[in-house]
Amino acid sequence: MDSAQDENSHPQQAVNPDYDLTTSIDPNGVGLRQKLTSYGDVHFSLFMRKLFIKAMGYSEDALSRPIVGMVNTYSSFNPCHANIPQLIDAVKRGVQLNGGLAIDFPTISLHESFAAPTSMYLRNLMSMDTEEMIRAQPVDSVVLIGGCDKTTPAQLMGGISANKPIIHLVTGPMMPGSHQGVRVGACTDCRSNWAKFRAGAIDIEDISALNEELAPTAGTCGVMGTASTMACLLVALGMMPIQGATAPAVSSARLRMAESTGAYAVQLAKSRLQPQAILSRESFLNAITVLQAIGGSTNAMVHLMAIINRHPALAGTITPATVDAIGRQTPLLLDLKPSGENYMTDFHNAGGMLALLHQLKPLLHLDALTVTGRTLGDELTHTPFCPLAPDSPANCIRPLDDPLYPSSALVVLQHGNLSPGGAAVLKASASKDRRLLRHRGKAVVFEGSADLAARIDDPGLEVDADSVLILRGIGPVGNPGMPEAGLIPIPRKLAAQGVLDMLRISDGRMSGTAGGTIVLHVSPEGADPGSVLGVVRDGDVVICDVETRVLNLEVAEGEIRERIEQRRREMVGNKEEPWMAREKTRGYHGLYMREVNQAEHGVDFGFLTADGPGTAIQGVEVVSA
Repeated sequence: MDSAQDENSHPQQAVNPDYDLTTSIDPNGVGLRQKLTSYGDVHFSLFMRKLFIKAMGYSEDALSRPIVGMVNTYSSFNPCHANIPQLIDAVKRGVQLNGGLAIDFPTISLHESFAAPTSMYLRNLMSMDTEEMIRAQPVDSVVLIGGCDKTTPAQLMGGISANKPIIHLVTGPMMPGSHQGVRVGACTDCRSNWAKFRAGAIDIEDISALNEELAPTAGTCGVMGTASTMACLLVALGMMPIQGATAPAVSSARLRMAESTGAYAVQLAKSRLQPQAILSRESFLNAITVLQAIGGSTNAMVHLMAIINRHPALAGTITPATVDAIGRQTPLLLDLKPSGENYMTDFHNAGGMLALLHQLKPLLHLDALTVTGRTLGDELTHTPFCPLAPDSPANCIRPLDDPLYPSSALVVLQHGNLSPGGAAVLKASASKDRRLLRHRGKAVVFEGSADLAARIDDPGLEVDADSVLILRGIGPVGNPGMPEAGLIPIPRKLAAQGVLDMLRISDGRMSGTAGGTIVLHVSPEGADPGSVLGVVRDGDVVICDVETRVLNLEVAEGEIRERIEQRRREMVGNKEEPWMAREKTRGYHGLYMREVNQAEHGVDFGFLTADGPGTAIQGVEVVSA
């Protein structure tokens, strides 16, 4: 039987006599001694904690070890995370083989197709959940297990803010399926085949058969969408081991990665290496270099801004302009959909991130620290590497001197009056008609998703192949949640004529799995009373020039001012306008609408940023890397 003396003894750490009962935090505590619930008596708090945890069957020996928390984001609504129970078992094995105690705890689980109005609307809520659970519970380090698009950025945002030792483990990509002897996979092939169905090129039987094969296994989308992009960026940031990004969700390699992650987590529990110490400016420059080299998701632009603005020493020092500057120096090396032709399994078989980083070494900051405690350069030097021959048919990674696309896979349109916030981004490498990268056309404007759905296929719609399709009202506040509706469909009558691409502009986002000549994240968003996007009219001439980074509405400045003032007057007292209605909206919906910032700042809540509530993030424009 345990005595009172036993309850207050610990082989690693004595009770701190200077323990602050007002904050319930022992700055030197480890294991169960940290983050004690405040009952006004530190010894009684520890006594209560231990008697209740023993109800789970833990022994004194188990409870004396470093505690590694495992964030469990399993949900039966989340097929991207279907393998998490197996991953938890493997992480637990790695932790306990290395002398730690592994305890999992749940947080919110987000899946792109099972979150209304959009998973982006809930990303900040998940980051708050993650931060507060890490803060509240007695963990010496944490394994952040996630995968689907908004999950990993939410976890890193919360982890940086909590600033306890963390390491990421992604669930991994799904395997491709097959339709009529051709490989298919979510979700680039979902969108391209749906476009064919809309155009009448395939019938209902074909699209139904494809529905069975596009997501044939558990895991995240098997192309370079947002989930795969963020997995690669976690490696580049140093927050996940190099081998962790590409192994399929259903592979034994993924389980071995989970076991080794558990071992690293014990190491972190002992070293107490915190994310704010790991992440540096150079870490983010490496991540941006990788983003450009893989032709990554445009969503990563928003997530990176949110992540960096959680870091007290780095907030505001990297902006979308930085992404553009690095893009001018970085070629696209990865031949994966939607910019290329292959799938994540091909990337993994070609050597994954290890092979890509070796190609990119001349462009990387190799002295950046990683979660292993070693620099990126050390990791590349000491990790066994057997590269495929550059001319191998199985190699989807191009050499630095023979890229798939010369530079600027992602461009930021920083000039012109349509997006003065400097956030408008276009994935040039995924354009289906490169003539549109320098285009001048007349606007066809849609007021939100409902208007788009009602009119896009109207035979009477005044539109031709040279028109510029503009969708507004789908920004952070306007929708709310900035949905992935920026992939405005080609009007049915034009699709039937064989039109595959048009210049499209919106204040929303687009799935990282999608392609086309599409400008996203226009800021200020259309719902903002002062937005130029909000006063574009049908027939106005719009110009987009990727080379000069211009996005411009060709209307006289005085006319634009008059339109904005007229719109302001019309908005006053209009409860249907999201910008006006948000002050009276209850619950999380109201919190989101009032606190969310614009795309150039990451679509985060102002009070969650490193600058905190009541302070605007002042971005420092970085014009060179």
